Amino acid sequence: MQGWVLHKIECPFLKRIYPRNVPDAARMLCKLIIKLDKGGDLVRGYYTETCSRRFRDMMSHYAEIKNDARRLEHLESLYGVLQEMMGDSVIVPNLTELTSIYGRLITNGFSILDAEMNSIATAIYLGVSVTDHSCKPNAVATFEGTTLHIHAIEDIECLDWSKIFISYIDLMNTPAQRRAELQANYYFFCICAKCTNTAETHEMLAAACTNKNCNEFLDINLNNCPRCDAGVSPKHRNAYNEAMTITKTHLENMKDIAYLDVCKLCLAKQKGYLHPLNV
Repeated sequence: MQGWVLHKIECPFLKRIYPRNVPDAARMLCKLIIKLDKGGDLVRGYYTETCSRRFRDMMSHYAEIKNDARRLEHLESLYGVLQEMMGDSVIVPNLTELTSIYGRLITNGFSILDAEMNSIATAIYLGVSVTDHSCKPNAVATFEGTTLHIHAIEDIECLDWSKIFISYIDLMNTPAQRRAELQANYYFFCICAKCTNTAETHEMLAAACTNKNCNEFLDINLNNCPRCDAGVSPKHRNAYNEAMTITKTHLENMKDIAYLDVCKLCLAKQKGYLHPLNV
């Protein structure tokens, strides 16, 4: 019954555009517009007994979106769909207001995951939106149905939400890749402990030493290992570069689904050339 309150308003809009399929983002925006019109802007999400957040408390990133051609194109496309769906409805916001709603959605929305870690829906959790990102998080978000839980993964002295961090992105990427993704999608430059650690990139991209008894994180551009002085041959360097290129290509192609045989091929190419902790 709770869903019917919104759906009875949304249903005529969906019928109006039928049989066209409505993009998920457009339908989510439609639901947000309806909810906000029905007093949703006054709803509070509590993260302590006394502290809470409303929809308007979240950052809209309006200025950043106005300068982001990729996001502007997406927004204008969604605006066109909403105008077709909702027609002359008085609740349809102007493009300026829609930009603010859109900005809050794309930077604060959580992908709800099923037991197999597949994304099945997107939702905004007002209280949890207070949680910031770190590439070295001390907490993790999990789902039980549509209920979101924040679990500490290390000891935390006291419950201070300004000191509780989750990760918004894949942490297996290099600092440069993580920073680029965060800047592109969330509009901030990460200065967490991992991203500011100069050794992080070196270790994540390290080659294996030609001396099997040496565990040095080897810079492939060096001629000799700084720890054991083993030489780095052109053959070893070429094999490393080939393994890195092939692995990167296959990882990009397997963003949505991974294939075991391709993973085995990459591991075979990496053996003896990439450091065991190279990601």
